[in-house]
Amino acid sequence: MKLVFKKLQLKIVQNERATYSFAELKEFIDWEVKRVYFIQDCKENTGQHCHKQEKEMFVMQKGSCVAVIDQGNGKEEIPLEGPGDAIYVGDYVWHGFKDFSLDAVLLALSSTNYSPDRSDYVEDYEEYKKLVHSQ
Repeated sequence: MKLVFKKLQLKIVQNERATYSFAELKEFIDWEVKRVYFIQDCKENTGQHCHKQEKEMFVMQKGSCVAVIDQGNGKEEIPLEGPGDAIYVGDYVWHGFKDFSLDAVLLALSSTNYSPDRSDYVEDYEEYKKLVHSQ
């Protein structure tokens, strides 16, 4: 099993009118975006799971947070500190987010539609570690 995680930096252009963040998605992902959602107004940690068959790209729109990632080698913290900061999370990469600033807005692009039965999710960290290390 090959786990894929990448820290990304989008192109930022600033002028007298505004700040623009650009992402030519073909440069970052090789899958069709089927779902878009935003994480905002977080009062506690969120996520803390992996997907068996879902890839995601998370893009910090405003504010900051910390991504908690495990690529099979233990948890690491990846700061997302404003527009342009992004991460790519592939299949079987444990991920979640914490320490959201009050103004944080995190955009998520997903390779799948949402499944209410959550059959694609592994939400128990000990189960995740066993699953990844058995491969």
